[in-house]
Amino acid sequence: MGWLDRVEDQVDALRRARALQEVSRSAEACALLDRVIRTTDDPCTRADALVQRLSALINLGRTAEFTRAIEEASAAVRDLAEPYLHGHLNALAALAAHHQGALDRCVTHLVRAARALSADDDPDRDTAWGWHDLAMAYSYLSFHGHALGAIERARQVGLTAGIPEETFAAPGIRLRNAVALDHNGDSDGCLRVLRDVAGDLARFLRAGRAGSLRPSSLAAYGYAAARRAALGDRVDSGGDADPARLIGHGGDSARARDLRQLGQVCLAVGEGRPIEAVTRLDTIRVSDETLGAAEAPRLRSIALARAGDHAAAHRADRHAFRLAAQRSDRLRDVYIDGIAARIDHEEMRREAARYEGEALTDPLTGLPNRRRLERYIAAVVARGERVVIGVCDLDGFKAVNTRHGHHSGDLVLQRIAGVINRVMRRGDFVSRYGGDEFVVVLPETGMAEASEVARRIQAAVHTEDWESLVPGTPVGVSIGFAEVDGGGGVSVREALGAAFELADREMLRAKDRLRAS
Repeated sequence: MGWLDRVEDQVDALRRARALQEVSRSAEACALLDRVIRTTDDPCTRADALVQRLSALINLGRTAEFTRAIEEASAAVRDLAEPYLHGHLNALAALAAHHQGALDRCVTHLVRAARALSADDDPDRDTAWGWHDLAMAYSYLSFHGHALGAIERARQVGLTAGIPEETFAAPGIRLRNAVALDHNGDSDGCLRVLRDVAGDLARFLRAGRAGSLRPSSLAAYGYAAARRAALGDRVDSGGDADPARLIGHGGDSARARDLRQLGQVCLAVGEGRPIEAVTRLDTIRVSDETLGAAEAPRLRSIALARAGDHAAAHRADRHAFRLAAQRSDRLRDVYIDGIAARIDHEEMRREAARYEGEALTDPLTGLPNRRRLERYIAAVVARGERVVIGVCDLDGFKAVNTRHGHHSGDLVLQRIAGVINRVMRRGDFVSRYGGDEFVVVLPETGMAEASEVARRIQAAVHTEDWESLVPGTPVGVSIGFAEVDGGGGVSVREALGAAFELADREMLRAKDRLRAS
């Protein structure tokens, strides 16, 4: 029994929305899904409609609506034990994160999507589409091997569910692989992949199955042919494989519009009109995410070389190569950050395991919570040891929640926890006190050493790549320190209260200085 067989309300509308999206009529699908969301009381219907609406928004390129759509869909799906829904939602969230430039968040969603879809023990046509969208997300992130594996899973599940092979032809995956090769200097490799793509289209045409190809696939086949023409390959015009006709497909998809505009540039080069191609490049606006930021400058280089301006062509080619290299660097940084986060998590998990069975760990960050912090400080002070506490409060966190939503806010808190934990000295103690406030405890430390610890924390937070996680909302930290004075006959609780109050005042003064600067 498939997923929609378990949905009890407005199933026909949900199926109609799917059919509209399959033929690239996402605006109609979005309007239909909005009506379903407004009128249903069934949690399964609402969850499905919200996930499908997110898909429609991504197809339409309505980037400003992604964050809220993900939050609403996540809230609706959270309590439903349906692997397909969780997998498809995370695949779509990965696509959205990629378009927003948040590569680390994108990778997190990719992992969650693959795990959820693999756990579906009753796959149906909806599961097949989940694997398809996961393959697309892998492809846009340049994980071409993973993309090919995921689209093969989509084909296998789809065939079992009665979906024709050509529905999941997905030429866009190999197209992005091809242009990535060209951006990195391997034009011969690019042409080999593009010719293979053309061979698949020819096979479908000979078998009379091209009519089952999705509009987005037809647009990708058209661009692949136009790109070959730009690189000097002979491409036949006219007939069903005419690139000028094929790039006109794609409906209201934002990615198809980009392929259409860039395809016209390629055809102008291939047909001996390189100056027209350069002029077109000066006037069009396409997303860097469709074929990579390097595609437009690479086409400019090809056009200028055909026009005989080899110096300008070389400059454009170097620009394209630098953009492609920057993308590789960002992916490497995501990988390195992922390893660092895993190490941080393991260290915090081992610390938390020492107090297993007690509610002493913050579930979001894995850090000791307020209860554990107070016990720890009390034990240190009771032993008569000198101790300094520091109150760390985030700067800019309200803007993160307002602009990007609470899911992104949680990711920021998790990263802050890892950053602070990394720069502390052996024997120091870090906890989440509540909200966006963290407390550090420095045993056997004076105020001079505490100032150096504060400098290290602030520097580490400042150098984090917040732009890729929460674009346009920088994150900082203000810190105030105070020494716990356990002498003079005061109780431990009184000494702690006085130290916290003083540290909090120092932190607020630091915030005031930041605002005044």
